[in-house]
Amino acid sequence: MVSVSDLSIAIYADGADLETIAARAKDPLIKGFTTNPTLMRKSGIQDYEGFAKDALALVGDRSISFEVFADDFPTMEKQARRIASWGKNVSVKIPITNTKGESAASLIRTLSADGVSVNVTAIMTEAQVKDVADALSADTSAIVSVFAGRIADTGRDPVPMMQRCKDILNGKPMAQLLWASPREVLNLFQADAVGCEIITMTDDLLKKLGGTGKDLDVFSLETVKMFFDDATSAGYDIAVD
Repeated sequence: MVSVSDLSIAIYADGADLETIAARAKDPLIKGFTTNPTLMRKSGIQDYEGFAKDALALVGDRSISFEVFADDFPTMEKQARRIASWGKNVSVKIPITNTKGESAASLIRTLSADGVSVNVTAIMTEAQVKDVADALSADTSAIVSVFAGRIADTGRDPVPMMQRCKDILNGKPMAQLLWASPREVLNLFQADAVGCEIITMTDDLLKKLGGTGKDLDVFSLETVKMFFDDATSAGYDIAVD
């Protein structure tokens, strides 16, 4: 079986805990970082810019993405330019639409033309990827984050769609396709096979990478022992003759 180190895809750590970011920054397997307002809120972050500056100090020159949170495009643009000013390794996350469902394509076009590296997020359809591809400058780096995990949550197989998304972006050599919201380690290998340049992984999922390629007989025995130990520790009893 192919090992994680043999894959071409870049793994970005997804989270908003500074202690975890610091630990992952020491891991050569991690090539970049992402976060979002929801993760930041769960981590109790109150000072957005202060958190961003602290995170930047930890990740060195590796890519890191911070998201705008305005809902109108003029304010979104101002936030994006402010975020971009924090560092050359910063990508600005722009949602594919605002909360009214209005496309952010025009804003993406403006920012990309001005050399701002955008990470277009919350994408779930090929039509959205096409809109982004049309808006991106061929000369500016960009990340196109398709939420394959959430697509899978709807009962759809995301793999064929991600392949088609990759094809759509072929005309934009500076654009990287990101497999977002993976649900299991298998998704890492699927994303690599499709040709995605990046996958985001939470710390819980990153911890599972140690089991990659594990002997299944050994894994089976460990599972049996786990069930036995838990039943014994709980003091369960079934009356038998």
